[in-house]
Amino acid sequence: MTMRKTTLVLLTAGTAMLAGCGHGGGLFNRDRPDEFAVQRQAPLVVPPDFALQPPQPGAPRPAESNLQQQTLEALFGGPQARSDVEKNALSRAGNPDTGIRSTVGDPGTNTVSKGAVTRDILSAPQGDGREAQTSTTGA
Repeated sequence: MTMRKTTLVLLTAGTAMLAGCGHGGGLFNRDRPDEFAVQRQAPLVVPPDFALQPPQPGAPRPAESNLQQQTLEALFGGPQARSDVEKNALSRAGNPDTGIRSTVGDPGTNTVSKGAVTRDILSAPQGDGREAQTSTTGA
C-alpha cells in the first residue's frame, strides 16, 4: 500500500511540474521581441548654424566677470529683488568688520562661556516658582 501512495504522489508532483511548462509563460515562451524588426535610428546631425559671433578685440572675456555674480546667476538666475523686511534687517545689521572671521577665532579674543549657566537652567526642577530665590549681592 505504501508503494501505491508513493507512486501516486510522484505522479501528481510530475504532472504539476509539467503543467508549469505549458503556454502560461514558462521556459519555452516564444513571445519575445523580433530582433530583425528593430529599425535603426538616423544618426545625430549637428546643426549648421550655431549663431556664435567671434569675440571682439579688447572686449572682456565672458569668464572674467565677478565670481559672486556668476554664482548668483547660476543658482537664482541673477540678483533677486529683496523684500522690505529683508532690506530693513540688513540695514539694521550694518556692515561687518573686515577680518571678523579671523578675529573670532583668535585666542586673545575675550569671550564669555555660558555653558554652566545654561546647564543649570536646563537641569533645574520644574515647579510653579514659589521656591525660587534671587540674590543681588553677587555671592
